[in-house]
Amino acid sequence: MTSRMTRTLFTALMALTLSACALFSHRDPVNINVVGIDPLPGQGLEMRMAVKLRLQNPNETAIDYNGVALDLDVNGKLLASGVSDQQGSIGRFSETVLVVPVSVSAFSALRQAVGLTQTQRLDNVPYTLRGKLAGGVLGTVRFSDSGTLSLPQATAGDW
Repeated sequence: MTSRMTRTLFTALMALTLSACALFSHRDPVNINVVGIDPLPGQGLEMRMAVKLRLQNPNETAIDYNGVALDLDVNGKLLASGVSDQQGSIGRFSETVLVVPVSVSAFSALRQAVGLTQTQRLDNVPYTLRGKLAGGVLGTVRFSDSGTLSLPQATAGDW
């Protein structure tokens, strides 16, 4: 009798789980674009930047968030990472600009500089941005963006 009751309870639990999944409608991914990078004051050998992200919500419901984290890879190597405890909401079929401070260690900057001088390419440098918006009713929303950057060429007059 106990195994029959356990089986019945397990079947009922599975049915409830499947019906709960049906309540959550499919959500389209959030569109994220890097729209700017501005310098910030740093400490010691650290560089700081404010990465501006345009977030677009193509869904019928708002996305609430209570934190953001991101990693910025340049030329296939991690360059910067940052977190922020910002809170907000991206309305349905709406967009917003989010500014996230990121840190670049001296070691990461040196590694990038060595990599760029070895390839001698300062235009069309590939980047990948990965991150997440934490919180909300449906949990964490992950995002990524990639493309190329064109870095200014240094001339003798710049030194």
